[in-house]
Amino acid sequence: MFNWKTIATDNKARAGEFTTPHGTLKTPLFAPVGTQATVKSLTPAQLADLQPELVLANTYHLFLRPGEDIVDAMGGLHNFMHWDGPMLTDSGGFQVFSLADTRKIDDDGVTFRSHIDGSEKRLSPEISIGIQEKLGADIIMAFDECAKPLDYDYAKEAMQRTHVWAERCLKAKTRQDQALFGIVQGGIFRDLREESAHIISGMDFPGMAIGGLSVGESKEDMYRNIEVVNAILPTEKPRYLMGVGTQEDLIEGVLRGVDIFDCVHPTRMARHGAAMTNNGRLNMKGAAFARDPLAIDPECDCYTCQNFSRAYIRHLLVAKEMLASTLLSIHNLHTLLQLARDLRQAVVGGYLDEFADEALAKLQLARVPEVL
Repeated sequence: MFNWKTIATDNKARAGEFTTPHGTLKTPLFAPVGTQATVKSLTPAQLADLQPELVLANTYHLFLRPGEDIVDAMGGLHNFMHWDGPMLTDSGGFQVFSLADTRKIDDDGVTFRSHIDGSEKRLSPEISIGIQEKLGADIIMAFDECAKPLDYDYAKEAMQRTHVWAERCLKAKTRQDQALFGIVQGGIFRDLREESAHIISGMDFPGMAIGGLSVGESKEDMYRNIEVVNAILPTEKPRYLMGVGTQEDLIEGVLRGVDIFDCVHPTRMARHGAAMTNNGRLNMKGAAFARDPLAIDPECDCYTCQNFSRAYIRHLLVAKEMLASTLLSIHNLHTLLQLARDLRQAVVGGYLDEFADEALAKLQLARVPEVL
């Protein structure tokens, strides 16, 4: 049911296909994040027009509200949110471990206070898998511990716990129509990342994820650790870099062999009035755009850029109209989704290096050298 096929390679980069019950993922891909069973400010129809390969939902938030039992009773996430394409749910681990002041970790799991009503909650590998099975996404994630990236002792302890929990997740899983991905941890430390990559690769996961990056470390450390991990992960399985999603990160990640990306970055930027373009970020609240008749990005063919001016977008933002977030979200997501498609085509066509250099130059960024 879940099969990976490599279509083309260009040095370390890959173009691939991963089959799921709701469709085949064509990689490299960027997945929009629908934290609470919705991509913020977009209707399912607007999201469908963007043609994403994969959409994410958040286990932690759906566990707290409305609860996995309600989602299950409504026919699972696909039916609940009216989305018929491939979906992925995270394990809730990152959100739980970000609640540093209200959580207690033990070898069995984590006890924490709900950010909604302060009630005490519990997540463990078995509970997380049970929740995700009721949510019903095509790809589910092992419950892991995301540690602070620069603390070696804590990173090692969290990595070891993650490995034990990964085994428990495999044993707890019962649904055959869901692919469970394992997660590599280890902070920024090469020896820990190598150890974790070897151990997770040795388990029976149909896909591999790289967690615990883009959480405070430098870009150089992040890219170096992607290289370290991907040199070990099996080539016959997809590789998912969790929670990473700037234009630069997609380019640098694909160059290093990443297949799947996700991030709240594009929709969060939209809600703050920022637009992603192939030439860098624009603050659309700026007075300079008050009489600007151009599209956000004149080279972009998204719905927003084909129909509205910078002046109109700025007016919506100044007037605090909800449509501003919708139009900017459409544009920002289109920008990343199209970049992923262009990167795929560059891999298939064998011109990835040239494409990457040109794209980064437009963004006024230099390519980060590889270290392996």
